[in-house]
Amino acid sequence: MTSTWDCPTTRPEHIDTLVQGVDRYNPSNIGILEDYLYQQTRNQEYDCLANLAILKLYQFNPDLYNPDVVINILIKALTASPLPDFNLCIALLEDRSPNLQLDEPDPLPTILPLLQSLHDLLYRCRFPKFWEVYRSDDLKVLRENYTVEYVGFDDAVRNVAIRAVKSTFTRIGIERLASYLALDNASTVAFAQKTGWSLNEDNTVANIPPNPDNQIEATVVQENIKLPQLTKIIAHAAKA
Repeated sequence: MTSTWDCPTTRPEHIDTLVQGVDRYNPSNIGILEDYLYQQTRNQEYDCLANLAILKLYQFNPDLYNPDVVINILIKALTASPLPDFNLCIALLEDRSPNLQLDEPDPLPTILPLLQSLHDLLYRCRFPKFWEVYRSDDLKVLRENYTVEYVGFDDAVRNVAIRAVKSTFTRIGIERLASYLALDNASTVAFAQKTGWSLNEDNTVANIPPNPDNQIEATVVQENIKLPQLTKIIAHAAKA
């Protein structure tokens, strides 16, 4: 997971050279990194380090700031939950000086609280509530102006739910899973099969293959305390 996060397989060689070297702080490269971000949104790719480099450049060079780019970075980080990517991005936005050179009002102060509420729901695995909030009229501006440009956004969120289910369940009812994925039962069955999960005969329960997270194993913790150490502990207790 760490190696994929640090250097995703989809990262082009010229971007890797830029991100891994001192040129990541060269403001003349901002256009290259921004184009790469839009490539990520179109091709269902994700490169957190490259996106963080954009935010760092905005931090060092406020005149380069582009609110639409920032919002797209946050949306990409949102679907990386439960990794801390979203909070890493937020940390680079704190104490940012306002850019008075924008031709239009900055949409970030309006969009940011919406994204933070969605992130909170995803992080707490409240998936049915996430879909309810995301599809509400209050978030129409987010859907129509930003996530509509994000190819596969809904499936990316569903993969967040799938990762959570894989780490906590060995079997789950299709109706319950459908509420997590915001799909009907037939589509949920197809999604589960695509994920590689088996189903019972009447397609009402999905079986999750064993993995290190969903297997309950007893852990025995054994501590060896030698007599001289125990004597010191008793002596300190007596003095107290």
